[in-house]
Amino acid sequence: MIRLHHLNRSRSHRIFWLLEEIGAEYEVIHYARDEKTNLAPPELLTVHPLGKSPMIELDGRLVTESGAIVEVLCERFAPEMIPARDTDAYLSHLEMMHFAEGSAMTPILLNLYVGRLGDAGAPLHPRIQSELDSHFSYLNKVIRPSGHFVMDTLNAADIMLSFPAEVALRLGGGEDFPALASFVQQIQQRPAYKRAMDKGNS
Repeated sequence: MIRLHHLNRSRSHRIFWLLEEIGAEYEVIHYARDEKTNLAPPELLTVHPLGKSPMIELDGRLVTESGAIVEVLCERFAPEMIPARDTDAYLSHLEMMHFAEGSAMTPILLNLYVGRLGDAGAPLHPRIQSELDSHFSYLNKVIRPSGHFVMDTLNAADIMLSFPAEVALRLGGGEDFPALASFVQQIQQRPAYKRAMDKGNS
C-alpha cells in the first residue's frame, strides 16, 4: 500500500494525479495550509525534517522530492511512461524531469516571494518576468505535435511539467504560449486528473 502525504494547493497534486493514472492502490494523509500564512502545518515536520509535501511511503520507505517520487512510481507501476534507457528520448526525459523542479521553479518561486514585498520588490520584477517568459517560451517550443513532452503519450515528464505549465496560464500566458495552454487543457480533461482534483480538495 502506498501512502501519500498530500498538502492542499501544492505540487503534491501531481503525485495524486499520477497515482490515479497508474491505478495503484494508495491512501492519502491530508494536510491543510495555514489560512493566514499559507504555510504548511507543523504536522508535516513529524514526517520529515523539512516538513514539505509531497512525500510517499512505499514498502516502508519514505520517499521525498517530486521528481524522485514520479520516477519510482512510474518504474514500479507504469514503465511505459519512461522512455527506454540508452535512447535519446531517455536523455530528454532526464533533462525535462530536472528542468521541472530546477530551472522552471526558480523564477516561479522568485515571482511568488518577491511579489509579497510590494514596492520594495519592484526593481526585481522586470528580471523575474524576463526569466518567466524565457522558461515558459522554451516549454511552449518543446511540446511535441502530439501535445506531450518527450513522448507521444502521457509520460513522467508530462506529470512533472504540468505544474509550471499551469502556473504559466495562471499568470496570464495563455495567448503567448498556446501550446502550453493546449497541454493544460488536455491534461485537465483527463478523468484521472479530475479524480485527483476532487479527492485532493475533499
